[in-house]
Amino acid sequence: MQAWVNGQMLADPGAAAIGVADHGFTVGDGVFEAIKVVDGQPFALTRHLDRLARSAAGLGLPDVDDTAVRRGVAAVLDGGPLPLGRIRITYTGGPAPLGSGRGDASPTLVAVADAMAPTAETTSVVTVPWPRNERGALAGLKTTSYAENVVALARAAEAGATEAVFANLAGHLCEGTGSNVFYVVDGELRTPTLASGCLAGVTRALLLDWFGGVEVDEPIETVDSASEIFLVSTTRDVQGVTRWDDRDLPAPGPVTAEAMACWRDREPELLGL
Repeated sequence: MQAWVNGQMLADPGAAAIGVADHGFTVGDGVFEAIKVVDGQPFALTRHLDRLARSAAGLGLPDVDDTAVRRGVAAVLDGGPLPLGRIRITYTGGPAPLGSGRGDASPTLVAVADAMAPTAETTSVVTVPWPRNERGALAGLKTTSYAENVVALARAAEAGATEAVFANLAGHLCEGTGSNVFYVVDGELRTPTLASGCLAGVTRALLLDWFGGVEVDEPIETVDSASEIFLVSTTRDVQGVTRWDDRDLPAPGPVTAEAMACWRDREPELLGL
């Protein structure tokens, strides 16, 4: 693991580097991005940094210094070969009083790179009873306030699954804890719109552009009649779903297999960009 904090590489990535009063630590006042690394090159870096800036603006944080972030990314990738890995960029409100209000200190900026194991071709999913709030202040932002996802993933693990999926307050399919959902009904590939409250996933947007699909909001029960379901995310790429709650599905199905092939063919286009 390589770690860079506020412009400095850490000799020991496990050493204390963030103050105990940092607002990202005390109240989750921060945003982040996870970026796939292939053969030492970040994938779709510019798209991820654009979303980091949008999330920071949505949270009311100061503008992200794009040049500084890129320096941090370059620094953590300079630490040695990384055939497959991920970079996590975290940007927080910085040191602040011990409460919800922000202080006047500079933000905290962290970049960390580490190896990542290849993701399985298929996975299993459970739906959880807690809805996403598509009308909330954080809807669609990639913030460090992830406790809801931690609870949902624990529920999924208890059921022998690796991902949990939420409906929103309208009862429509929304997203997974760290993934976007695609499904096939009557031969049509569908995924929720961003108005559902789901994250504007980089992989989601690229797959819609490269492969196609219809954005639509409909009751989560619609997936009960789906012939195929797959998840997409930075670390999953395109991953078929073999089980949704108690229902078994063929995976990867024909549409999923085509989407996987499309992704493999097009992914090299955005390495290093």
